[in-house]
Parts: sequence; structure tokens; C-alpha cells
Amino acid sequence: MLELDAGFFALAGPAVLLAGISKAGFGSGAAFASATILALSLQPAMALGIMLPLLMLIDLASLPPYWRQWSWPEAKVLILGGIPGVALGAWLFRQADDDVLRLLIGSIALAFVAWQVAQQKGWLRPNASKMPTAIGLLAGLVTGFTSFVSHAGGPPAAIYLLSQRLSKTGFQGTTVLVFWAINIAKAIPYSFLGMFTVQTAKADLLLVPFALLGTWLGVRAHRFVPELLFFRITHVLLVLTGSKLIWDALT
Repeated sequence: MLELDAGFFALAGPAVLLAGISKAGFGSGAAFASATILALSLQPAMALGIMLPLLMLIDLASLPPYWRQWSWPEAKVLILGGIPGVALGAWLFRQADDDVLRLLIGSIALAFVAWQVAQQKGWLRPNASKMPTAIGLLAGLVTGFTSFVSHAGGPPAAIYLLSQRLSKTGFQGTTVLVFWAINIAKAIPYSFLGMFTVQTAKADLLLVPFALLGTWLGVRAHRFVPELLFFRITHVLLVLTGSKLIWDALT
């Protein structure tokens, strides 16, 4: 039973705000931290079901500021690869129990932080050479899969897009378009899997202001807030929440 009390909103409000800021201003990379945070106190399926409509709202609100500033060739490659990835994620979701999902979400959270740190240290250079379309389709497949099971499609999409040497705003606009399409595709199997309920709908309605405020802040932060500062704060949250989910799954 989902209790829409002060404790829920103390956790969910900042999580949704973070998702809006990340998706609207920083390439969607850390938006999945919201689902990871919610999964600390809710069943993973419920956490994902609450977040998807809010992420779709953030996508919709983020499109106008970046309208036609995306790169369609790269977006098309990721979307075409992402649809089969969504189907693969739906298949896995039917097989897995809550602890497997907690373990998967927690592991993706820690892997995301490791990937970001490796980039910052120069150990990985995804933009060293321009990746071909075939690799882009594979990146799209992984994007669709990880997006379905944890709303964490940002890293594989970023690896491909960074190699294409897009501008900062072109990169941001392309990620907005890609995840707008992939999140629409996810909504269909989410419905069939019973992840949308009356309770999650009530929670979503009450969390809409947090989503819209986060989007507004993210568009403005895109131009003024140092990306490194934003991700360092997010990394701490992801390490803590991801480790806790893994611990809960294993014990």
C-alpha cells in the first residue's frame, strides 16, 4: 500500500526535482537517480511506475526550449536501436522478482558512477573517434534496455552521442528527443505489466509541480551551473542509494 504521507514526499519530491533538472539541463544522465531513491522505500516496479509519467511530462516540457536544436540522424539511430531494447527489458521484467530488480538497479547506479569517474580521469574517451551507425544501434539497444529496467538509459546514449562531437546544446536537445520517444515506447509494456495503478496516478498528480519546477531549473542550469558540480552531488546520492539497494537485495 502506497502511503502518500509526509515521509513519501520528503523522499519523492527532491527525487523528482533532481530528475527534472538532469533531463532538462544535463543530458538525462542522472535522471534515473530518482527511481533509485524511490526504490529504497517502495517496490521497484512501483517506483518505476511512478517515475515514468513524470519523466514523460519532463520530456514534453523540455522539448520546446530545444526545439529543432537536436541532431536527427543520431537521434534516429538511438531510437531505432532503443525499441528492441525496451522489448528485451519487458521480457526480463516478467522473469525477475523484486530482489533481482533491486540488485540490477543498484548495480546500474554504481556502474554509472564508475563510468563518469573514468571519463573525468581520462581513462575512457568515448569521443576519441566517431562511432559508426552499427555501434549507435547497439548503444540504442542498451539504452532501451537499461531505460526500461531502471530509467537509466543516459550512459549508453551519451557514449554514442559524445563520439559524434555535437555541441553542448545539440547533445542536450538530442537526448531530450531520444528519451521522449523511448519513454513513450516504455509506457505500453509498463501498462500491460500492471506498473500503473490508481495509487501511482495519485502520486504522479501530486508530484507534477516538482517535475515542472525541476524542468524549469534544468533549462536555466544548462547555461549557468557547472556540470561537474551537479554530477558530483548526484554521484554521492547514487553510490549511497545503489549500495543500499544491493545490500537489501543480497540480505
